[in-house]
Amino acid sequence: MDAVEQNLVNWQASLLKSIPIAGLLAKDPVAYKWKATFRCWMLREVTFWRVSDLLTQSYALHQQGHSLGARILLRSGFETLAVMIYLNQLIQKVVTNDIDFWTFSEKTTVLLLGSRNGSTDVKSLNIVTILENCDKRYPGLMSLYAFLSESAHPNYEGMSKGYSIIDHDEYETQFLNRWTELHANEHLNSMQLCMETFHHEYDDVWPKRMNALELWLHDNDTELEAAKSSREAE
Repeated sequence: MDAVEQNLVNWQASLLKSIPIAGLLAKDPVAYKWKATFRCWMLREVTFWRVSDLLTQSYALHQQGHSLGARILLRSGFETLAVMIYLNQLIQKVVTNDIDFWTFSEKTTVLLLGSRNGSTDVKSLNIVTILENCDKRYPGLMSLYAFLSESAHPNYEGMSKGYSIIDHDEYETQFLNRWTELHANEHLNSMQLCMETFHHEYDDVWPKRMNALELWLHDNDTELEAAKSSREAE
């Protein structure tokens, strides 16, 4: 069992099965009376479930020699990682007063409930916008995502390069599936990078920032309650 497979097994065993709302309220009734804090928990766990599922399937396809599908799933894994990073960035911005709490609350709603097909009343954020924000924390993330996206789209990389070789000497084009030849060697390293970054954001960054947010909510509770009453009266 290689390191990637072992990490995936460990992740599967670590997935949270439920969030006890009553337990959060009992733990901290001031911080968890706000829906935004519960949404932070929801976002953290659904991103973990999604990235675990995506990368498990990406690994399985890679092992079977289906490199194109493996890359497309890995691309989605990096998109999901970006949501986790972006959430942590938003939490930090509230604590440092770079955005107000109400803007933060709206953004958590968009991240959790946003859609593009009308299945909800909330329009989702463009994932490229989220990735561009994340690239400020992890330079190179956007370029790696763009590299994976070239495989996902029916352009030169996704079509001509992936399925043909031009023999200039014989003036002949040969058709074949080149995805394993082109990308299999780097796939596990890219998976490892995605997993290590997600683990850091999930296990190290998020708990510290949520703790800071809880303290910030205590410190600003009176002002927030007054603002809430004012907003409801409008």
